[in-house]
Formats: sequence, structure tokens, C-alpha cells
Amino acid sequence: MTAQLKRTSMIYGIGAVIYVCGVILTQQMTVTDWVKFFLFFAAYLFIGFDTFRKQSDKLMQKRGFTEYTFIILATVGAFGIGRYIEGVLVMLLFELGVIFETFASDSAKRSIAEMTNIRPAYATLKTADGEVQVDPGELMLSHIIVIKPGERIPVDALVLHGATTIDTKALTGEAAPQWARPGDRIYSGCINLSGVIEARVVKVYEDSTVSKIMNMVDEAQNRKAESETFVSRFSRVYTAAMLLLSAFIMVYPPLSFSYGNWNTWIYRGLIFMVVASPGAIVMSVPIAFLGGIACAAKHGILVKGGNYLEDLAKSDIFVFDKTGTLTQGVFEVKRVKAVGMLERDLLKIAAHVECYSNHPIAQSLFEAYTGAINKDKVYRVRETPGYGVSATYEGQRVHVGNWRLMEKEKVEIEEPDTSGSVVYVAIGNTYVGHIVISDEIREDAYDTLDYLKNRCNGVLVMLTGDSEDAGRETAEELDMDYAYSDLMPLEKVEQLEEFLFVQDSSEKLVFVGDGINDAPVLARADVGVAVGELASAAAVEAADVVLINGELTKLKDVIRIAKETVKAVNQNIMFAMGIKAMVLLMAGIGYFGMWEAILAEVGVMIASIMNAAWTAKYTV
Repeated sequence: MTAQLKRTSMIYGIGAVIYVCGVILTQQMTVTDWVKFFLFFAAYLFIGFDTFRKQSDKLMQKRGFTEYTFIILATVGAFGIGRYIEGVLVMLLFELGVIFETFASDSAKRSIAEMTNIRPAYATLKTADGEVQVDPGELMLSHIIVIKPGERIPVDALVLHGATTIDTKALTGEAAPQWARPGDRIYSGCINLSGVIEARVVKVYEDSTVSKIMNMVDEAQNRKAESETFVSRFSRVYTAAMLLLSAFIMVYPPLSFSYGNWNTWIYRGLIFMVVASPGAIVMSVPIAFLGGIACAAKHGILVKGGNYLEDLAKSDIFVFDKTGTLTQGVFEVKRVKAVGMLERDLLKIAAHVECYSNHPIAQSLFEAYTGAINKDKVYRVRETPGYGVSATYEGQRVHVGNWRLMEKEKVEIEEPDTSGSVVYVAIGNTYVGHIVISDEIREDAYDTLDYLKNRCNGVLVMLTGDSEDAGRETAEELDMDYAYSDLMPLEKVEQLEEFLFVQDSSEKLVFVGDGINDAPVLARADVGVAVGELASAAAVEAADVVLINGELTKLKDVIRIAKETVKAVNQNIMFAMGIKAMVLLMAGIGYFGMWEAILAEVGVMIASIMNAAWTAKYTV
């Protein structure tokens, strides 16, 4: 329980005690009307303290009509006609519902915080004078840190010495510990379990995974979903309309068919005002989205805001990147064809030119070559995304890349009749061969795409910069509806725009990529989902949803969570409106007193909040 909630509950408790004492006193003894008024008014001020404070904050924001407006006007009106006990009881029950809502909201936020509280407390820096504990924010690139068993990894780093197991559950939701050995990348926020390791800092704290994820979690709780903003807008109009209708009930009958019967109709108007309060709807909707975000976090999925859960529930067009998303992103050299030289020499040239690149294709060339790489022989390196790499190697300008790079450098090539990615090699303007590299489809891609197509009636689209043959082969294997190949990053955005143009407002487009080369498309889609490695800044910054452990099946999970969340929101709205309509009718014709009306209102509020909070417990 937060300090603010404790303080509010304490003040509320004092007011409740005064109220109970006042009821007992007035029932057992004869007191004057002024004593009765001051006794119950004191209880009223204590109990309604938080309501008055929140209404004051709304007025400062130039929002006069809120759910608190109804209760304040109704209870003040009850005091005006001498119904002190009922006036305080209405505020007592209403504030009880508000406290319950605040507790549920704090519980959901605390649940999110506990599941994502991965900030490291300190870092152990290795210096010439020994080891010293420092704030993680003080670490610089290439610093050497020591991480002992039980400690949280402070920043993203590369293991230099030692071996251990790492608990990555806080980031990925994966229960099984992961091995970390020299050369392995480890991520901030994870916990070292078994051995002492030394690691070199590869990202400073503000750029590390833990910092970016915690920033995203904080932002997620402040972003409103479309339903939430609609309810907020609706409540302002609804509140004004209901206040006018309440005033009509108070004034019109005494001036017409029930002439002079002011007390009866003012009382009925006040009851109507209590029942008409939109509190149950306004309070339960954000709780539902917080519950959805908490549930997603529990399953290793970070959602930046409730609005993205709502969009995911409406999604029907799913656009995928190919490499690293639908495929494993682990390339293998399948065939080498050299022209005018040995195949091993062609591999040697290509591996050296790509030696500064961290692209998966470059890694496959290193593994196929197996020889020593002398970077001193490589200079004037220029890597162009979507084309390839050009560099000067042993005094000659060498180009290694796709057909676009060859076309740009005016090199005539031989196009092989094969599937897979083709890397062409040219020395100067002379074509010297090509290397065919293939990538395997991920096992979890089949089940995930089948779910999207058959359970979500989704249209499946693939956008890739790979060759047409490789793209078509993958799309046919996964039974996709459309496949577009040989696309540059900006061409992917243009193709995405065409799908966005043909959809209507009830449809949403989801783009799923690895978050490294697809940042523009992730940002442009209605919902961008990153399935890339944890260290990818683009995965955290450009995407709206991050599947932290890279499992594509998590896409199914987050869509199910989104649908359950929206279902809870819709249930709350329909339930609250249905009960309100019934109680308003009964109150208008005099069958409900004020305390019965507020009891019904608080009951609806608590039921809606419990239904919404249950979303956090949902198991996919």
C-alpha cells in the first residue's frame, strides 16, 4: 500500500468512526438539529476529503464535470434538505469504492513493478587497485566489471573470464537458466547464479537493456487506450447531461403535476444524481488495461501502453520481416562459385571485406572461411544497408553484396538459379564469383502463422530485402498471402503504406520484425512488434511491443491477452450501463432511496474493478 493510500485510508477511517458514533448518539439521545448537523458534517469532511481533493485537482485542470461532481452535489443537496445520515452514508460508500479502486490500481502497478524491477543496485568495477563498488551509471565502455553469484548484471557486457549460469526470467520469462561463457553476451537486469565472471562493458547504463526496458514500462502505464480516452471524453458529456436531467427532475414536477412538493422531488433528483455517476466505468477501464500490461510482462512481453493492447485485439493484417523473424537468422554457406580463382580465395576475400560488419551474413562468411582474419589489411570500409560492403583489401577495391551493389558499381554478374541469399563479389569492376547462403525457417513460425490465419482471420504478408526466389520459397512454405522481395528499408515502408491505405478504422496492421533494420516500418505500423535480440536499441525504441526472449509464439500470447483485456473492458461498460439504466428508472419513480442507490453504484464499481483486475491473472 502506498503512503498516499495509507494516509487517505486513515482520514477515511477517522470519518467513519465519527459517523458511526454520530448515528449511535442521535439514535440513543435527543440532540438539537444544529448538533446533529455539525456532528455529521465533521464526519462528511473527513470521509470526503479525498473526493474534494480530486475534484479540486480536476477544476485546476479546467475539468469541472467529473464522477466526483455528482457525489459532491448529491451529498451537499442531502445536507440541504436535512438528510444528514444519508448524505454521509453516500459519501462513505462512494469513497469506499474509490479506495478499493485505488488499491486495485496500485496492486496492478506493483505487480508490473515487481515483474520488471530489474534495476541493478550497484556494479563492481575492476581497477588497478582492486575491486570497487560503483553506481551502474558511472560505468564506461570497455570497463571491466566483476559479477559474483547472486548479483544482478548492471549493464550489457561481454564475458571475458569465467563461466556461469544466468537467470534471465525477469527479461524473457524463461525459467531455465542460461549458460554464459567467455565470448557470450550478457544483459543487464539478469542475475548471475553460479560462478564469478569478469566482463567488458559494451553498453553504458542509459543505453543498456535494463534502462530502456524500465523507461518503456514507465511510459506504458501513462499511455491511454482508445477505450479509456473515449470513456474519459464520454464521461464529460454524460456528466453534464445527467446533471441537467437531475435538475429537471428536481424542478419540473413541483412546478407542474406535483405542484409544491419540492422536498420529494429534490430528494429523487439527488438519488438520480448519485446513480448517474460514471465512476464505475471511468475507474474500471484503466484497471483492465493495467492488468493486461501486467499479464503480458509476466509472460516476457513488454507492451508500451493500453492503446496497443486495444489495437492488437483488432488486428487483421500481419506483416513480417523474413530474416531473423520468420527464419532463424543463422546463415550457412551452401555453395561457393569462384571465377578466375580458387573457392577458398573467394571466401577469404569476402570474409576480410565483411570483417567489420555484425550482419548475420558476415558471421556466416567468417564461419565458412575458418582462417585467420587480418583486419590490418582492410581499410576504407563502407557498409550500405540494403546493398552490402565495399572496402580496400590488399590494395584493391572489393565489393561484397547483393545485385543492387553490383548494379551500382556497374559490375556484370551471373545470376545463379538457386534459392537462398546470394552474395556477389567483385574486385573493382570485375565479377569474381558468388556465394549462396541459406537460412532455416523457425520452428515456431508454422504454429504462430497458422493461429493468425485461422483464429484471427489474418492476412499474412512478408516484406524482405532478400532475393525473390528466397522470399517466395519461405512464403510458400508458411502459406502466406503476399510476399514482396528485394525491398530496401524505405521501400518496405512504402509497401506497408499501401496496406494501411486500404484498411478501415476498425482494422489494425501489425508489423513484426527483428528491430534492427526495420525501425522505420516498426514505427509506421499501427502496432510494431520486435522479436529481436535484447540489446537492439531499435527493438525497444521503435517497437510498441517487445517479445523479449525472441519467441515468435509470444505473438499469439499477447494477442490473446489483448482480446481478454478488451473483453473485460466491454463487459464492464455493458454491465455498468445496464445496471445504471435499471436503477435510474427505479430511482426516478421513487422505488430507491439514496443509500440503496449508492449501494448499487458501489456494487457495480467493485464488480467492474474485480473483473478488470482479473485480467492480470489471465494465463495464456
